[in-house]
Amino acid sequence: MTDTATTSSGLVAILRGITPDEVAAIGTVLAEEGFGAVEVPLNSPQPFHSIERLAAAIGEVCVVGAGTVLNADDVARAHTAGARIIVSPDTHIEVITAAIERGLRPYPGVATPTEAFAAIRAGARSLKLFPSHLLGITGMRALRAVLPAEVELLPVGGIDEDNIGAWAAAGAGGAGVGTSVYRPGDSADAVRARARKLCAAWSSVTA
Repeated sequence: MTDTATTSSGLVAILRGITPDEVAAIGTVLAEEGFGAVEVPLNSPQPFHSIERLAAAIGEVCVVGAGTVLNADDVARAHTAGARIIVSPDTHIEVITAAIERGLRPYPGVATPTEAFAAIRAGARSLKLFPSHLLGITGMRALRAVLPAEVELLPVGGIDEDNIGAWAAAGAGGAGVGTSVYRPGDSADAVRARARKLCAAWSSVTA
């Protein structure tokens, strides 16, 4: 099992809108194709049930996470359900602290140096660069130049098979991939095909 405290994150699949009935099948193909983590956003239907089922299905071989986590209470619920990473769209110190206290890895959303250093001072070492399609690779490089070397940046927003290699080459520690790998109602076969292309594009730079 991946050590989430010390390793680079790699590719994180964002299954926004997934249901508990489909999450195990979708998560399994993502793990098989090489995604390092699979995240269930909390604004999906019955997200904690999905996290439980996902953890039971792939938790021994792939990191399971909760996304769109906005408060400390949901950190606790996600942990109980089996999440090991906590992903947020913003820099919320209470969420970061609650995750670290439970031995989880927080991924706070940052878009500015102020947010990035606030998150780092709270203990985060993996930062979600969001929305990355607005900040761009140039923006990530500017942040990378001033952040501690042990802090990784993961672009989220607009990542697809055409640009994921460029983000990797620019120094991203991983990337969050949403609709370019999964849309509500997609079959496992469709997700597998997209996941394979994304992982190949990422590995062509990082391997």
